This record gives sequence, structure tokens and C-alpha cells, in this order.
Amino acid sequence: MTDWAARLLNFRRGELRLALLAALFYFCVLSGYFFLRPVRDAMGVARGMDELRWLFVVTSISSLALVLLFGGAVSRMDRRKFIPAGYGFVVVCLLGFSALLFTDAQSGGGLIGTDAETSVSRGVGYTFYVWLSAINLFINSLFWAFMVDIFNVDQGKRMFAFIGIGGTLGALVSGWATNYISGLTESAYLPVGLMLTGAGLFVAAVLLMLALERAAVRSSHSRLGESGAAPSAIPGERIGGRFFDGITSVSASPYLLGIALFIVFMAISNTLIYFTQANIILDETDTFSQRVGAFAFFDALTQTATLLTQIFITTRVIRKLGVGWTLAVLPLVTLAGFAVLAIWPLYGVMAVFQALHRATRYAISRPARETLFSVVPPAERYKAKPLIDVFLYRGGDLAGAGIQAVLAGLGSLALMVASVTPFAAVWCALSVALGRAQTRRDPDQ
Repeated sequence: MTDWAARLLNFRRGELRLALLAALFYFCVLSGYFFLRPVRDAMGVARGMDELRWLFVVTSISSLALVLLFGGAVSRMDRRKFIPAGYGFVVVCLLGFSALLFTDAQSGGGLIGTDAETSVSRGVGYTFYVWLSAINLFINSLFWAFMVDIFNVDQGKRMFAFIGIGGTLGALVSGWATNYISGLTESAYLPVGLMLTGAGLFVAAVLLMLALERAAVRSSHSRLGESGAAPSAIPGERIGGRFFDGITSVSASPYLLGIALFIVFMAISNTLIYFTQANIILDETDTFSQRVGAFAFFDALTQTATLLTQIFITTRVIRKLGVGWTLAVLPLVTLAGFAVLAIWPLYGVMAVFQALHRATRYAISRPARETLFSVVPPAERYKAKPLIDVFLYRGGDLAGAGIQAVLAGLGSLALMVASVTPFAAVWCALSVALGRAQTRRDPDQ
């Protein structure tokens, strides 16, 4: 039965167990995050779009500080310690946020943006928005850095889509569950319960990570196993170096600079769509729970589209088109979506565009993008990758927020399409160039 399933999924004998553990690990990571994301977004828009833009500025600055601190931790700890420590830090913070909100609610306070708002709820709301916006990219970056430490380039092309499905299922379950729960109550304790649920899932993720590492070390089908891992990839060995090595690595490598520019372009496009969505939800809802439910509904709709894409399209696209042209799909979807939105600026069109864009980003672009790091040494992977995935992504968010503010002032979707066209062309060319550069770096090609 196991061999039949492995052949069906295009896995080799012995790979299925590793893939299942990795997918379950990612299920818990994304499930935990998507219980928290609607709460963050509802807190972010609670006091209007101008406040949201300032939160983007603070998030960008905080992301750089987080990446530098993480670089210092990586230099002094082995992987077996700093990955659980990273997720453990998330759990501790969530317990702190939930305790503050619970205590405030007990004393009669209300959530940010409500009539009963207090200085505590406002402070927690803003801090939680900035914290989760920075930490969520770090969480994902850490997960995928661990995946490319375990699987080689060929395995990544065959297995990352399957692993991504595990994460999508976790996000889908959390999105629909949060949407349902928020419809049952207007209580100030709603975010407390969702935060504690997320914390429990991150604890489960740590346990699964440790089980996956043990299985990978014993397996001959992983980089950490008997097939011969590189010395720098052996569990228990420190990465070494200095806390700012991520900055110097990216600055000195045209390949990493290209990946960084791709991430910035992706963040700009995502932010333009995010602000449009936030405006719609703010106009259509009245209470905090309604906003949580609306954001959760958009998340669930996106993850449904992502799941269908991952099952029927992703692996075939990467195998047929290669990494470079697969990466180019996202800028093409971005350009087409804004063109259609300029003709039909309707709520339903926006919902479909947002779902398709994020499904393409999660299901098609992400697995291809993560294979780019398979040809990067572990020391650069664990330091440069968080810098790119966290700080530079949030820098792209900040640039996107500025562009959106200008375009919102002009009030012209046609002008937005005109601006996106050359942007998408450069983005496509960069995607193809990155695919070719990865092929040249891969010794198995």
C-alpha cells in the first residue's frame, strides 16, 4: 500500500514517510498562523486605513531588528535548538498577548476599534499586528529552510507541492473554523481563544519537527541521512559566523540579490491587493467579530483555490515549465487581474482576483521559489533567507503601501494597470533569469 501511494505521488521508495511528516509539520504551522491572521487584520483596520499604513512602516523596521537578532542566534546555536526555540518564542508571546487581553476584558475593557476600547487593548492590538506581520514570514522562512536542508533539488521539485498541500489544508481548516467561531460571538474574549489555539498548534509543530529530523537522519533518502550530508548540514553542528552575515551574503551575491528583488516585486503586488480588500471589509462590516469573520472568509476562499491548484496543477507546471517560467506565472496573473478589475471594479471580481493571486503565490510560485535556495549553502540559507523573506518582503510591503496611497489619491484603476504593465514585464524577465541561474548552480543538472 505504501509503495503504491509513493508511485502515485511520484515519490521514490522511502520518501513517503518523510513527506508525510513534513506535510503534517506544515499543517500545524499554517493552521496555527491562520487562527491568528484574521485577528491581526481586524486589529489593523480597526482605526482606519491611515493607521494601517503607519503600521506597515513600524513592521518594516521591526522586521530588520528581528532578522538581525535571528542571525545572531543562528551563529551560536545548532538547528536542533534554534528551530524549536523560534517556535517556542512564538508560543510565549501568544500566551502574553492573550493574558493581557483576558485581564483587560475581565476589568470591563473592550477590543481596539470598539466603543469600550482601552489603552491596553489599543496597545496590544497595534503590537500584535506588527509582531505577527514580522513573525509570520520568519516562521515560514524557517520551515522552508529546514525543508531544503532535508531534501535536494530533485526531491524539492517532486515533493514540495505535496508538502505545501499539508500547509494549505491547515490554513483551510483554520480559515473556515475562525469564520464559523467569529459568527457565534461578539465577545471580547474571541481573540484570546484564537491566540491560545494558535499557540497549541505551534507546540505540536515543534514536536513534529523533532520527529522529522530523527526520521531524516535515519533515512538514506534525505540530505541528513546515510546518502551523505554535507558537513555543514549535519544535525548538531553550529552554522557559525556573525549576526550580520545575512546582509553581507545578499549584498555580495547577484543570485541572492535576484531572489530578493523577486520577493520585493511579489510583496508590492500583494500589498496593492491587500489594501483594496481591507477597504472593502472596513466598509462592509460594523463590529470586530464581523471583521474577523470577513478576513477569515477571504482566507478560506483563497486556501480552497490554493488546494485545488496544488492538487491538479502545481507539480505538472514545475515539471513542464521549469522553475523560471513557473515563477513568471505570478506576475502574469497580477497583470491580468488588475486589467480585469479596471474594466469591472466589482466586489465579486476583487474576491476572485484576490483568491487567484494568492493561490498562485502559495501553490505555484512558493514551491518553485523555495527550490532556488536548494543550491545555496546552509550558512547563507539560514541567514540570508530570513533577511530576504522577512525584512525585504516587508520593505516591499512598505513600498506597495506608498504606491497604493498615491494611486488611491488619483482614484484611477486604469492608471494602476498602466503602472503594473512594465512592472510585470521586468518581474517576468527576472523570474526566467533566476530559473536559469539555479540550473547553472545545480551540480545534478
